[in-house]
Amino acid sequence: MEEKDLAAIIGNNIMRLRKTANMTQQELAEKLNYSDKSVSKWEQGNGLPDIRILAQIADLFNVTVDDLIHEHAAPVMPAKTRLLRRLIIILCSVALCWLVAVVAFVIGGIIAPGERYLWLAFVYAVPASAVVVLVFSSIWAYKWARVVSVSVLIWTALACIYLTVYFTAQQPKIWLIFLVGVPLQVLALFFFLWWKRVRLFK
Repeated sequence: MEEKDLAAIIGNNIMRLRKTANMTQQELAEKLNYSDKSVSKWEQGNGLPDIRILAQIADLFNVTVDDLIHEHAAPVMPAKTRLLRRLIIILCSVALCWLVAVVAFVIGGIIAPGERYLWLAFVYAVPASAVVVLVFSSIWAYKWARVVSVSVLIWTALACIYLTVYFTAQQPKIWLIFLVGVPLQVLALFFFLWWKRVRLFK
């Protein structure tokens, strides 16, 4: 097989795997510590990544190097279909968090019918939902979903602590706990922006 044909096969396989993972050329380049121009060149069959990069790509997409150098006829799932399926998975997982909250509320009402703070179960479902979204957005590399879910997690977790202590322990000054959220929010934003820049300039 000529080098040009091999480059075309590898390029098509890289493009297929990247699109299946819902990843842009820029995102793949960041993970490989290469430029997006290099990824574009490989996908167009205008160059061959070295064996070290091929092994890294194979590990990233959970395939073998042999899979990268042979032709495959597997169709790529349309982006809209893939996005819809992922959205359904996230919504079902979030719904499960709220189902647990409802069950806890009902069981708590049966065991302790006079308890006034059972509604806190629904408050705790909010940060739990944020954790679910954070996990899936990290798996599927949805950057802004990660930023939003981390922010929601920080402030709703603090709200849970505040409401629990305020209503059960009668501590009015517990509102000061929200001051902790300011540096946490700044650190979260700094991490996402700083990490992206570091990977771009490696």
